[in-house]
Amino acid sequence: MAKRIRERKRSKIGYGSSYRMGGDQDLAAKSEIPVVLGGQVWMVKPDKRAAAANPCIWMQTGVVEFKNCNNFYDCTKCKYDLGMLKVVEKGKQISWQDAMRKRPGLERICRHSLTNRIKKRACAYNYECSKCDFDQFFEDVWTAKTKSIPSEVQEIKGFEVPVGHYFHNGHTWARIESGGYIRIGMDDFALKLLGKADAFDLPLMGKELDQDNVGWGLRRKEYQADVLSPVDGVIMEVNSNVRENAKLVNKKPYEDGWLFMVRTPDIKDTVKRLMDDTGGMEWMNREVNRLENMIEEVAGPLAADGGFLGEDIYGSLPELGWKRLTKTFLRT
Repeated sequence: MAKRIRERKRSKIGYGSSYRMGGDQDLAAKSEIPVVLGGQVWMVKPDKRAAAANPCIWMQTGVVEFKNCNNFYDCTKCKYDLGMLKVVEKGKQISWQDAMRKRPGLERICRHSLTNRIKKRACAYNYECSKCDFDQFFEDVWTAKTKSIPSEVQEIKGFEVPVGHYFHNGHTWARIESGGYIRIGMDDFALKLLGKADAFDLPLMGKELDQDNVGWGLRRKEYQADVLSPVDGVIMEVNSNVRENAKLVNKKPYEDGWLFMVRTPDIKDTVKRLMDDTGGMEWMNREVNRLENMIEEVAGPLAADGGFLGEDIYGSLPELGWKRLTKTFLRT
């Protein structure tokens, strides 16, 4: 199943391309991209007919030939979108809205359908999005409340690490979603390390979170653990289901067990201070090794192949010490 998901994902990402063997004389070519691998020059030619991973609205309406969205569909803060609007104001370019108004009635679909975020839906407001009730609902309610599902999940000795997420060294994760929201939660490692929580002490909507500072708490019987926030931002939505059923977090930490949706003024600057997929996997390997060393200190050598650690490590080995675990891995 994971393999099929990866293959589908690859087929949609970026440009398609063709390539040929080249020589030193090709390195100055402008129509192709020269790449040197193993001493051999390869000339790569992008195919602009390939599907974009996250197609920009300007591309989907036919105003520009190819543009992939790199601002998480947060058009109000997109430099490309603002630049295009200035060109439109000067009369040098048609707007994407006017491009859509020229289409036959049945082809006038919602901008969220154009960018593949929802199924086909007709536009009822002649592309006056600021007056559209559905647009408001989609951006402020639907996106915030709907769970996300990782397209791919890797596993390190029993601990799940999702692809397409960012990671904080206090074992929390952040995923950037449609419209520039950031969904955050605790990772599988921390939850299996401390075992099933009785409750989460979650702040209310509107509270401001500060990256690297305590953002919320986890309680298990008489024990309390503070958790560092992975990002700066204002809480726009709290997962009320977690307040009622804390077990959701342990069961599906990257799906139903998310904790908050956050808005931050500068997404790109915020994620620069987090680990991406590659860095996150390497870091998680080191964290697992550190945990195994701690376990060997109190329980003796592990199996030669390391094996898989359980779902309630502290519950199985309270000798590890609650405070020691939270200080070492949650950094609190």
